Amino acid sequence: MSASGFSSRHLAIVGLGLMGGSLALALRQSAETITGVDPSAATREYALARGIVDHATDDLREGVSQADLVILAAPVTLIAEMLRRRIGSYLRSNTLLLDIGSTKQDICDAMANLPVGIHAIGGHPMTGKENSGVTASDGALYQGRPFVLCPTRRTTPAARLRALSMIEALGAVPIEMEAKRHDQVVAAISHLPYLLSSALVATVAKQGETDDAVWQLAAGGFRDMSRLAGQDIKMMSDILSTNTQAVATLLALFRVQLALLEAMLISHDDQHLAESLKPTREARIKWFERYENGVKK
Repeated sequence: MSASGFSSRHLAIVGLGLMGGSLALALRQSAETITGVDPSAATREYALARGIVDHATDDLREGVSQADLVILAAPVTLIAEMLRRRIGSYLRSNTLLLDIGSTKQDICDAMANLPVGIHAIGGHPMTGKENSGVTASDGALYQGRPFVLCPTRRTTPAARLRALSMIEALGAVPIEMEAKRHDQVVAAISHLPYLLSSALVATVAKQGETDDAVWQLAAGGFRDMSRLAGQDIKMMSDILSTNTQAVATLLALFRVQLALLEAMLISHDDQHLAESLKPTREARIKWFERYENGVKK
């Protein structure tokens, strides 16, 4: 049992990528048995060989049927599909089901329709790495990071407390909010930045077709701004497809900001340009000082 008091007789993790593998490592001392469910034979073999899990299977029913805690660490569209189609009938009564998908509204709506007796809560740990896959698993990945919990109609008071206890065992920082609000927030701080980073790289690549010097001279600023464009396309496509309205709204607002900057540049309105940049600089400094690494100081 961990210092938080959290324990699991049989923990099942569906999806043994970076996030799922890291969860298994982080909860290794809190679970008597850990079963991993993943379609990749190579992933299952690696997880078993490294002691990340005790058992591994590609059969969802087999993997979750004896668990008292099931964590869905698959892509968001797959999580929603599992919830709508079959997983509820595979679980024992009083099982706690938690997901770690990057968007929450669709998933929490699907959780609300699970059979009575299944306790479910939406989750989203705000962490990650540039490297993906089970080989990048890191038991310290969640330490000190925000971990959002979104209640559903299947979230009992006991289920909420157990989820909070698990987050404490991970060393993460729990933040509770409604699913809709969560999706609006992550659209601004995660999904919009990804699209802007991709648009930047596309713009530079277009110029690079006629002048290779843009690549030769690209340094820290471009590296930092373009990093998000290197994320897994399938994963990001799944995420964006489940949060389209919030992201589209923010893109429209961003276009307004770009248009204002463009107008000031074209009119050589240097004074207003500097004045408009000052509050954004101050906002960034204030955020970094107060919420460095995503956690309020």
